[in-house]
Amino acid sequence: MRKKILIANRGEIAVRAIRACRELGMESIAVYSKADRESLHVKYADKAVCVGEGRATGSYLDIYKILSTASLFEADAIYPGTGFFSENANFAELCDRLGILFIGAKAPILKKLGDKILSKQIAVEAGIPVVPSTKDPVKDADECLKEAKRIGFPVVIKAVDGGGGKGIRIVHKEQDVRSSYFSCMKEAKAAFNSDKIFVEKFLDNARHVEIQVLSDTHGNVIHLLDRDCTMQRRNQKLIEEAVSPFVPDDVKQKMYKDACNVISYLKYPGAATVEFLVDREMNYYFMEVNPRVQVEHPVTEMITGTDIVKEQLQIAFGEKLSIKQPSCPSGHAIEARINAEDSSNGFVCSTGMISKCVFPQGNGIRIESYIQPGYKITPFYDSMLAKVIAWADTRELAIRRLIYALDELDIQGVAVNKDLQKQLLATPEFADGTSNTTFVQKFIDSMYESQATV
Repeated sequence: MRKKILIANRGEIAVRAIRACRELGMESIAVYSKADRESLHVKYADKAVCVGEGRATGSYLDIYKILSTASLFEADAIYPGTGFFSENANFAELCDRLGILFIGAKAPILKKLGDKILSKQIAVEAGIPVVPSTKDPVKDADECLKEAKRIGFPVVIKAVDGGGGKGIRIVHKEQDVRSSYFSCMKEAKAAFNSDKIFVEKFLDNARHVEIQVLSDTHGNVIHLLDRDCTMQRRNQKLIEEAVSPFVPDDVKQKMYKDACNVISYLKYPGAATVEFLVDREMNYYFMEVNPRVQVEHPVTEMITGTDIVKEQLQIAFGEKLSIKQPSCPSGHAIEARINAEDSSNGFVCSTGMISKCVFPQGNGIRIESYIQPGYKITPFYDSMLAKVIAWADTRELAIRRLIYALDELDIQGVAVNKDLQKQLLATPEFADGTSNTTFVQKFIDSMYESQATV
């Protein structure tokens, strides 16, 4: 009988998972909210079930509705994608109790990796360098200030149970520690239902480089090279590329080995990303492990010829990895995230009906999206509408192709950030690698200052 996979997500990752199920001969069951009834994942799935109103808490994040739908349709497994339940230990444990396969890490591993302090301890045990930080959550604002002074400014105040760029405050001065501590704690409580905070050294002028790892239940662990995710705004990635052109190969080889070692140490079969910060001297430091597929996975697929989602599904059902360790990339790939936001007006979220939607085509261009004319953008979900990916033999050509593709992109009815993406891709700092994780925000600030002067 065909295996039935309930896809407990929405947007482009749900569409992506449906396509993988098709290729593997599996049946896809989509869940959707009333706000998402015109989404492409509803159209493409073998079955689609409405599970609630627009807000995620009443639909995609309602554990009872998701699990009862899976049971009703006799799903063999649940694919969580990115976000929502993908790193929720409680959800994974409930799936296990109900006899439904959770396509991701087991609950004990999710609990370990969801705790930023504990995950750093795991990295240390696996012999991986980590950024200096507090070993325990700070008790109050006074201890936060004390630890910040001990570590040395600038520091990052972080949520212990954080993720997705939330619960993070970069602090450069003593007088800003208390206010940052309380705002970070408040955001963490709202986002993760936990206000535990720790302090970490902030690496200025660092690059954000991550290693994609795949492992199976037969002892095979491989990496799919690396991705550079340095171009980000407020800890949210905007442009990603594979591979990083600015980290020397000898350093990368050590990072590849460490990434595989920590996944082997955890005994976790599936897809995972091990994230690092790399400083100016090319010293690298462990950040975290994401035990799921990443939004930016297409750039890795483009340079390795791998279908990461299909590998996830096959691994979950006990199959061996279908690919061998790649030795070098095939060309270069760059991805731009297209968000429904007005970058000329403080990045306010843009809502409304999509009246026109024309995606670019051509050699080396790939689109990941879920929107179509008639789809209404609401404020209920993440603002990302699409990912535009360009592949070419060289990085220079990939950049040009991506800029041309963004020229061809035509989404009407809401504001999108494609003009900002084109500007960032054309900067000398992106071209020569002198950008860092704070570059985008500084670029935007200078852009606003120029507009104000005019």
